[in-house]
Amino acid sequence: MAQSNIKVAIQKFGNFLSSMVMPNISAFIAWGLITALFIPTGFFPNESLAKMVGPMITYLLPLLIGYTGGKLVHDQRGAVVGAIATMGVIVGAEIPMFLGAMIVGPIGGYVIKKFDQLIEGRVKAGFEMLVNNFSAGILGGLLAILAFSGIGPAVEVFTGWLVNGVDWLIGTGLLPLTSILIEPAKVLFLNNAINHGVLSPIGVEQVKQTGQSILFLLEANPGPGIGVLLAYCLFGKGNAKRSAPGAAIIHFFGGIHEIYFPYILMRPMLIIAVILGGMSGVFTLVLLGGGLFSPASPGSIFAIAAVTPHHTSAYIANFAGVLVAGIVSFVVSAFILKTGKQTDDNIEEAARKMQEMKGKKSSVANVLASKGTMPENVNKIIFACDAGMGSSAMGASLLRKKVKEAGMNISVTNMAISNIPSDAQIVITQEELTPRAQNKAPNAYHISVDNFLSSPEYDKLISQLQFPANAELHEIVEDAEAVVPSNPDSDSLLRPENVFLNQSFSNKEEAIRFAGRALVNAGYVNESYIEAMIARDEMTSTYMGNDVAIPHGTEEAKKDVLTSGFTVLQVPNGVDFDGQKVRLIFGIAGKEGTHLEILSGIAVTCSDMENIEKMVRAKSAQELMDIIGKK
Repeated sequence: MAQSNIKVAIQKFGNFLSSMVMPNISAFIAWGLITALFIPTGFFPNESLAKMVGPMITYLLPLLIGYTGGKLVHDQRGAVVGAIATMGVIVGAEIPMFLGAMIVGPIGGYVIKKFDQLIEGRVKAGFEMLVNNFSAGILGGLLAILAFSGIGPAVEVFTGWLVNGVDWLIGTGLLPLTSILIEPAKVLFLNNAINHGVLSPIGVEQVKQTGQSILFLLEANPGPGIGVLLAYCLFGKGNAKRSAPGAAIIHFFGGIHEIYFPYILMRPMLIIAVILGGMSGVFTLVLLGGGLFSPASPGSIFAIAAVTPHHTSAYIANFAGVLVAGIVSFVVSAFILKTGKQTDDNIEEAARKMQEMKGKKSSVANVLASKGTMPENVNKIIFACDAGMGSSAMGASLLRKKVKEAGMNISVTNMAISNIPSDAQIVITQEELTPRAQNKAPNAYHISVDNFLSSPEYDKLISQLQFPANAELHEIVEDAEAVVPSNPDSDSLLRPENVFLNQSFSNKEEAIRFAGRALVNAGYVNESYIEAMIARDEMTSTYMGNDVAIPHGTEEAKKDVLTSGFTVLQVPNGVDFDGQKVRLIFGIAGKEGTHLEILSGIAVTCSDMENIEKMVRAKSAQELMDIIGKK
């Protein structure tokens, strides 16, 4: 348990670091391009334009990081105080303060957040603006002084140690060994954290001294991943082989490295292939003097070419590093795939396996509770990831196409999790990111996907948006089937005397009370459970779609359940449930989670309208029970 908690904590910390840098990558690229174009040794030397290089790296980039770090902690006020504090660390050191900004930016956000919590409800009316402005200014100023006098100099010394350490690794030829840590960490979705949270800040300092840095290529090199995918193209089996060519194109040219991670999880031995490929690529880069003048984000071959120093030797070195890494990874991967056990590789199962390796737990309660409620009148869907670029951009593109084909006027956009608005309607994220997205937008309807390239969740969402009346019923089927054993013991849960044929009711309350009374008479629940069923329907309609309603008690009414069971009411002419016609009513009571088994059996049966019609036409209790029993 402790080991799992440590792993989760490390992953959250890494994601937080990358979340400060990734939204500002375009600024890094702008600085890199201006540097490559206009410095004395650039493509188009220009003394006037080159004057922007120093201020951008000294002031603009650290301030953006500090601003973003503060905003992640406490929105706009945190961003402003974080930027003020960052100014202190910038002036207090002689080197670009990327690491310093990563420290003081979040500290600034945290300090103003705690201050706001302390004075909440204590400021007299009319003085809010005065207190807000002066508190941010005073605290920001104090933090700037602290950063100037203490944090800046300390980070400068620490950065010097890191740079010297990297130089030592390069000088001793040990830098390739970093792939032993980097490549496995990437598969656990720490790629952005490693690249932009650790390597990029050190790399930028190296660029200032030498004009390029090899560190920008340690994680971004697409060679190890393309080797694995090409091996699957030739020697894979089943779905993995069929999907590998498309994944290879997206990975190599689109720069989305996450797409090859599940392929490694299908065959864990392939981690050796990417480690050896990464080591070979780094060795080649060190040998030939490769490096970039700016982070390559995303890690596409096009992005790498764009930020390669303009001399021929640099292009040769960088492309050779990618080529060698790809060849070595391909050869080792091909050997593993050819000599390993021949199975029908299942890419979806591999994606689920990835979550298990990361310590994920699953339960019906978590699955059903995590989604939220499908909103009405949906006009915007958000696909979110760490940076709001790579995987989320591709997922949004795929979903946007499906929405268009369905003829729906719904906007589909992608963004970073940190930028999700609080009033978001539907948010889609990769499974490991869903908890963060829920914290950002707790009232949104959240969808988790494991394979963003071809997730069945996209089609389910389109179906729910097209046929909203059936949405809750479909969710019960999908979620309950996934984690609850089906085939409940219908002999104990449903008895013939609890099936009521040819009923008619004037309204839904009358129908619900009848179902509740039947549960009481059958000995399933106490008398008070009936009122809890009414209260539950008033909270959220128990109409499930497909002419079916499933009234049940509130969470607090669990104590009134004596034993698990349910009753069935056949209403051939229907009864109105909030404007919907209901012909089958299932009153349920479950003890110790058994209600989920009942829901699973009912939902699976009732998801097929043919079964609904058969039950509505049933002439005996046993005939109706047989239809349910077959499921």
